[in-house]
Parts: sequence; C-alpha cells; structure tokens
Amino acid sequence: MIRVLIWNEYRHEKCQPEVAKIYPQGMHAAIGEYLMQDEDIIVKLACLDDPEQGLSEEALAETDVLIWWGHMAHDEVAERSVERVCRRVGEGMGFIGLHSAHHSKVFKRLTGTSCNLKWRHGDRERVWTVVPSHPIAQGVPEQFELPMEEMYGEPFDIPTPDEVVFMGWFAGGEVFRSGVTYRRGAGRIFYFQPGHEEYPTFRNRNVLRIIRNAVHWAEPEPGTHQIECTNPAPLEG
Repeated sequence: MIRVLIWNEYRHEKCQPEVAKIYPQGMHAAIGEYLMQDEDIIVKLACLDDPEQGLSEEALAETDVLIWWGHMAHDEVAERSVERVCRRVGEGMGFIGLHSAHHSKVFKRLTGTSCNLKWRHGDRERVWTVVPSHPIAQGVPEQFELPMEEMYGEPFDIPTPDEVVFMGWFAGGEVFRSGVTYRRGAGRIFYFQPGHEEYPTFRNRNVLRIIRNAVHWAEPEPGTHQIECTNPAPLEG
C-alpha cells in the first residue's frame, strides 16, 4: 500500500465563498476522494492549522508520498516543517507539488532557485503530453483542455528538470513546463502546474489521473535510504 498524505494550507476555501462552493471540504478532500478509489492507496489529509502544521515527525514517518498545495500562506509554514519534509524527501519520500506550490518554501528549498514565473488569472489552457511513455502519462490523452485556469508562463526559474512530461499552452499565447520531475537524494519529485483554487481543476478526470499516476511513480523504491557521510576503513591492505 502507498501511504499518501495530502497537505493543503486550506485557507481559500474558508475565506472565499466562491472557492468553498467548488471545494466544500477543501481541495485536499477532492483529491483524496479520487485517490481513495485506488485500492493500492491509503489517504490521509492534513492542513496548515493542524497541530504541528500537519507535518509532525510521526506523520511524515508514516508517509510514502506527500502531495502539497499552498498559495496565500507560504510564509506561515515553519522552518522546522520545511526541514522535516526535505529530510524525508532525501530519505525516499515522494513529493508532488501542485500549482502554486512552486513558491512554497519546500519546493524552493528542494530546487534551490526562486521558482519565479509569469502569471495571469483566467485563461484557457491546453495541456500537451510530451513524453507519452512516461509512467505519469499512462492513460492520459495526447492533449486535453482546461476551459479556465490560471496562466503560468515561461521563463520559469527552476533547475533543468530530469524530465518534462507535460507542457501547457495558454490561449493568450504563453507556454509552460507544466509537469516536470526531479530526484533529490532517494526521493522523487513531481511538480504539476494546473490547480488554481477558483476553478474546478481538481474535478477534471485527466488532472486527477495524472496525480494518481504520479503517486505510483513517486512511491519510494524498495531499499532506498538517505546516504550517510561515513569514514570507512580501507577495503584493501
């Protein structure tokens, strides 16, 4: 079984009625409802206002893949929470950053860059699958449309990804590396751009399928562990 923790700062849904109407139980609950249909996935939900921000040592020790959504409260995430998550990624925990998680403390710490980009509210997006053989792209069409999504555009200040699995094209003319992968230590990372809170993106079957595929891809590999800095004796005399 893959133990998934879906973390959401869970603020927009509480203070914006139009967001609450789309996601009455929160975006994390909408994603979790879909993932729980997979008999190989166990889902837990957490949010910023939980004890220890939902990111205690115990919670992360019991997590194989962490899904992260944040936007308006990045600065409220404590450094100790960031350190715990990044350490667990190094040890093999998978990390999936959704939409504005690109500016989360965790993602910026893992990438080492500003993660800045262009943005504009309200645009039609066409998501292109550029590596159809990738496990995260299994069952995803060559392209699919999101009638309304927040535009994210290049240049996107991230390190060169290991893989660019999806590209986004917006009706305003911009393009974006909308689905990219990395490895950090023993952990696998997937960043996926769609998911603005004002639109029902996490009701889209292709978006949800991609997230589910990413969970299976990011699952820790058997025997993975953090590499220790040791001072061994010589093997040869």
